[in-house]
Amino acid sequence: MLVWLTLSVLNCSMVSTFLKHSFFYEDPRYVMFICMVINDAVQLTLVTALYVVSYTFSKILASACCPLIMTAVTTTRSTPLILAGMALERYISICFPLHYSYFCTVTRSMWLIGIILVLSFIPPFTDLIITLAKQPLSFFQTSIFCDQYLLFRDRSIYYKNCAFDSVYFSFVFLTLLYTYCKIMLTARAASTDLVSAKKARNTVLLHGVQLLLCLLAFVVPSIQAPLIQLFPMYGLEIRYVNFLLVYIIPRFLSPMIYGFRDERFRKYWLRYFISKVRRVKPASHFSRKPG
Repeated sequence: MLVWLTLSVLNCSMVSTFLKHSFFYEDPRYVMFICMVINDAVQLTLVTALYVVSYTFSKILASACCPLIMTAVTTTRSTPLILAGMALERYISICFPLHYSYFCTVTRSMWLIGIILVLSFIPPFTDLIITLAKQPLSFFQTSIFCDQYLLFRDRSIYYKNCAFDSVYFSFVFLTLLYTYCKIMLTARAASTDLVSAKKARNTVLLHGVQLLLCLLAFVVPSIQAPLIQLFPMYGLEIRYVNFLLVYIIPRFLSPMIYGFRDERFRKYWLRYFISKVRRVKPASHFSRKPG
């Protein structure tokens, strides 16, 4: 909960900084970034809530678990696609600077985010359709441990998601690899702004690291079940470690990549924090007793 609270404060401060300055939401780069921040914040809040519920109540109604799982899965799947979109934006900025204002607009960015959310919602929606077709409606009135693989338990769902994930992550990986290579080649050209190209290349490289961390969300669950079977007495501890590796650590990278590395955003983000600190200090000063 403390880690969730810390990340929530960071995310809220970034969203507030974004909203306070119009030039940020007129730039498609920052629009896509803040959409990823909001997406990660929603995802982190949901998985933390699910984690706390699993500790507190152990089991809840399947009908209550279903919307939580579907939203959590949608936001989890959205992150890699948003990363691919942000990498393409950097690629166009460096490799086609004269066409950037045509291809990269705020309207196009919002359409892209909408398409990403729809594509990310399709897998959990089809999981629900298959479950409704295979399970009786009374299943949703039973109490279960709120887990994706216990809610959508039909074997065909597992194979469908494996096929989808293979295509999904291959597309994102190839997009990041292509944009990284093209930016790296462009950076070597004498007529290019080497500093901007180098920053863009490093940003795409960090997106690749984020993608690898996102992959953990799909790889770890298949490893988690055998580990719990081998060490049933450490079931909660295994779930906790996996929770940190899969959902917490990747969420620290978004503030680092844009909050700290981006000079323009960092400048106004630090101003936001300083203004908040200055507001707190007078209050604490007047609360002191005289003498």
